[in-house]
Amino acid sequence: MTNFDPSTILTDELLARFRQRAARHDAENTFPTDDLADLKAAGYLAILAPAELGGGGLGLAEASALQQRLAAAAPATALAVNMHLVWTGVAKVCADRGVTGMEFISKGAVDGEVFAFGISEAGNDLVLFGSDTQAVPAEDGSYRFTGTKIFTSLAPVWTQLGLHGLDTTSPDAPKLVYAFVPRTEDVITRDDWDTVGMRGTQSRTTELHAAKAPAAAVVRRVDPGPNPDPIVFGIFSVFELLLASVYTGMAQRALELAVATVERRQSKKTGMAYSQDPDIRWRIAEMALAYDAIGPQLAALCADVDALADHGPRWFSLLAGMKHRAVTAAKRIVDDAMLVAGGSSYFSSNELSRLYRDVLAGQFHPSDPESVHATVATAWLGPLQT
Repeated sequence: MTNFDPSTILTDELLARFRQRAARHDAENTFPTDDLADLKAAGYLAILAPAELGGGGLGLAEASALQQRLAAAAPATALAVNMHLVWTGVAKVCADRGVTGMEFISKGAVDGEVFAFGISEAGNDLVLFGSDTQAVPAEDGSYRFTGTKIFTSLAPVWTQLGLHGLDTTSPDAPKLVYAFVPRTEDVITRDDWDTVGMRGTQSRTTELHAAKAPAAAVVRRVDPGPNPDPIVFGIFSVFELLLASVYTGMAQRALELAVATVERRQSKKTGMAYSQDPDIRWRIAEMALAYDAIGPQLAALCADVDALADHGPRWFSLLAGMKHRAVTAAKRIVDDAMLVAGGSSYFSSNELSRLYRDVLAGQFHPSDPESVHATVATAWLGPLQT
């Protein structure tokens, strides 16, 4: 990421438009269609596609920096587009490691396709290691998927849904099948997204009724359970690191707003700005210390993925830990920003109020705190004895 300047792609002018729209989409519970159009025009959806295909040719480290910048202006827009970038990132991670068959994802991103992430299922704590969705094969190599996916960001606009399902009928079954289905009448998007925060993502529930993935869009068949397959590493690494990027960007914005507020507010007791109050200064310093610790870790892990570094069995604990630290630090920073900003931050029209609600979503994304601690404990102590 040497000398990369995110402002060359996400300009200050563009971000100002995103920030202005964010409050409206939050209040109206609507998808930021104009933001997506602007991002498409800027080539943002193809930043991870190879330059030879017409993409941006960027690595995960550059994408992380861009997502932090976008999230500081419009968290819901950043989180929504994150899910598209996950699939283009998976295509890159796999291609970098010699795994073919996902080039159509990169080409699609260049051509304007919008990819959504259809992995989450209600009550399925296996996540990548299992699925309640049925994947039924056909003789031509295609699959039909039947099941329900939750938290499908980009619900109103996606053109291709990347998903997984369980094949229980093939001779080598069971197999988890990763594939992409287009938006057809076999896919029903519920209008059920009415949440505390991240409202602009419109991460609605998706019903699959024998939705067909063409043979060319069936990218991987793997054994259920923990699996070293490149697609598992690709999804896990890009998903966790870009999620961490979004919440790190939110933390940065909360810190900026807190600093601006305490410099503007004046104490009746002392006649001085609150920025001169020792207790306020200590709290701002705590926020800055937490924020400053996250960025270098995130940049280093993204660079390691780009460089094909080998952390062996430590990879999953490093990635899950990164997401966990970014989310928990961001929530703590936003909490403190609300305190130092005072009662005005409690009004829904205040940007900090929206950040306060948006940052809560971080705890619901995989890996959740229980899973993170189990993964890290196993990395250091070995598996539980049975």
